[in-house]
Amino acid sequence: MELGRLEYLQALVTEFQATDSTGNKCRCSLALSVSSVSSHTRPFSLSEAKEQVLANLANFAYDPSNYEYLRQLQVLDLFLDMLTEDNETLVEFAMGGLCNLCLDKTNKEYILEASGVEPIINCLSSSNEETVMSAVTTLMFLTTTRSRAQTTALPVVECMLRFSLSANTRLSNLASIFLQDYCSPPQVEEARNLSKHTAVGIPLPKD
Repeated sequence: MELGRLEYLQALVTEFQATDSTGNKCRCSLALSVSSVSSHTRPFSLSEAKEQVLANLANFAYDPSNYEYLRQLQVLDLFLDMLTEDNETLVEFAMGGLCNLCLDKTNKEYILEASGVEPIINCLSSSNEETVMSAVTTLMFLTTTRSRAQTTALPVVECMLRFSLSANTRLSNLASIFLQDYCSPPQVEEARNLSKHTAVGIPLPKD
């Protein structure tokens, strides 16, 4: 990284904010410099520019040495805000970024204090498999004594019961772990009796 770590992340955030506030097309040169995407000869559209920069911010969330900088730049808030976007790709990258960040205790507490559980639960209804996988994993990481009532609320347990029956092995295995490790037997039984494995309103993601 030619620039300092903080300065580089700041540049990415600034670039994202620029694409978020203008309809002009952007080449997103900073984002491409760390992307595996091949070089483009045409300008990115607005949505492509946002997706590219958000993908890179999510990738930087893998590295714990970036956590303090990402908090300083309010990237956690940015990710949370993106969960309500209509663009499913933005939601996928934002959900992946939060999943990476919430392993850290400080980040976990921030997400919980920012009322981040509800929009994460809403992502369980996404048709995007990666978004759903990240949402389930994030709910696991966010579960504490204090947050358990919300992260394992009855609609969530009903949803996990349905996911556990999915033909998608990744999803069914993850949902089964959630039910076994994060839910009490009475919770699972109550959800099973109420839902009969239907979880109305929470469709399975597309394979």
